[in-house]
Amino acid sequence: MTLPRQFLTFCAIGTLGFLVDLAVLYALAPLLGWMGGRVASFLAAATLTWWFNRRFTFGAGAAPHKGSAASQLARYLLLMLGGAAVNYGAYAATLLMVEHPHAPALGVAIGSIAGLGINFLSARFLVFRRAAKRP
Repeated sequence: MTLPRQFLTFCAIGTLGFLVDLAVLYALAPLLGWMGGRVASFLAAATLTWWFNRRFTFGAGAAPHKGSAASQLARYLLLMLGGAAVNYGAYAATLLMVEHPHAPALGVAIGSIAGLGINFLSARFLVFRRAAKRP
């Protein structure tokens, strides 16, 4: 898959993750608050996007992915922390600066866009790199 197509597929899957993120956030916010709910919603969305990106965005090719699925998920979640920090910071800043009933949704959107580049590069070059082909 070419780099532009891979990036667009990553973005499409990220949109699905955004919807899961929002659904989980709004479901858990009454129990955990907007900040605690956001941690749980990010983890739910990241797990979903890992699976879809593993299958569709970075799944093509002859060489297998490096490591087991469980180790790859752990590596994905760990490496997404860079994007997550940017994402969460943008989300928290939005909640502090915007007084509107839809501020949490806006914060998730802004945060998702803010962390996009870091997350794509981490996924492409660190998480889903291919194992070397053996002769």
